Amino acid sequence: MRGLVAALPRTVQLVFASGLWHTTRQHDERRSLRLDTRMPPGRAVLPALVPGGQGGSALATDGSVPENQRGNNRRGEHRFFSAMAAAIVLTALAGFARTYFLRPLLPASAPPPRELTPLIHLHGLLFTGWVLLLLAQARLVAAKRIGLHRRLGVAGAAMAALMVGVGTLTAIYGVVRGVTPFGMDPRRFLIVPLFAISLFAVFIVAGVRTRRDAQSHKRFMLLATIALLPPAIARWVLLLGLGPPVVLAVSTLFLLPLAGWDLKTCRRLHPVTLWGGLLLVVSGPLRLALAQTDGWLVLSDWLVRLVK
Repeated sequence: MRGLVAALPRTVQLVFASGLWHTTRQHDERRSLRLDTRMPPGRAVLPALVPGGQGGSALATDGSVPENQRGNNRRGEHRFFSAMAAAIVLTALAGFARTYFLRPLLPASAPPPRELTPLIHLHGLLFTGWVLLLLAQARLVAAKRIGLHRRLGVAGAAMAALMVGVGTLTAIYGVVRGVTPFGMDPRRFLIVPLFAISLFAVFIVAGVRTRRDAQSHKRFMLLATIALLPPAIARWVLLLGLGPPVVLAVSTLFLLPLAGWDLKTCRRLHPVTLWGGLLLVVSGPLRLALAQTDGWLVLSDWLVRLVK
């Protein structure tokens, strides 16, 4: 081989040597990469630029986000979901303050309000407990009390199942008692709370199924609670003389901060935010349209006969 190469012209020898060196270098690089992939976690492989360092970037030798930045992201996320839960609690308390929480302390209105039955008190206890539990769960995650968070989650799932049953009965008994929100036929209005309870149940089941996917789980739980907000909002909208379309539209405004958070942190809407939020938005006009059909009146009358 050496004799053959020596017999070649000088220029051809140089080209041959250059190609051989280049091929050997590529082989060494490929071998190095194969060795790098077998390195234990934490060993440096390839440098990568990540946000947060000098000039807007920081050098992470393993291509990952530095621990301090991951901690900042988690703290920001905890603050956001805690703030959303707190806003929901305040909305519920403010919405029912005049008609329920502070009712014994306020002067009687004319005409006098309907008597609060034991079923309504149980309904109020469960639904108030739920929004408080949502806030407590968000704060437990922020405090890294994951074990307690999971144990309370089991109790929360049982509470949610009870809420679906009690909420459905309360809505149907509202028709029996002749409650006429916004001057609507009680049988037609029944679709509004029943739709809300159905959405709550769907989101809760999805949230339980995705409990090991934290990002999906927390969004499903938030959407489930947002679905329950129209009755609290309606207490104030009634004072303004506005109707159900406004109530349902205002309740969907709680989706805007969640969408903004997704766009800020993920540069896109999380699938749960997108499809769950779309379901909430579409459900408003859908339930009002179905309420005007004869088929719904037949179903409503059948449900009322079941509890009479």
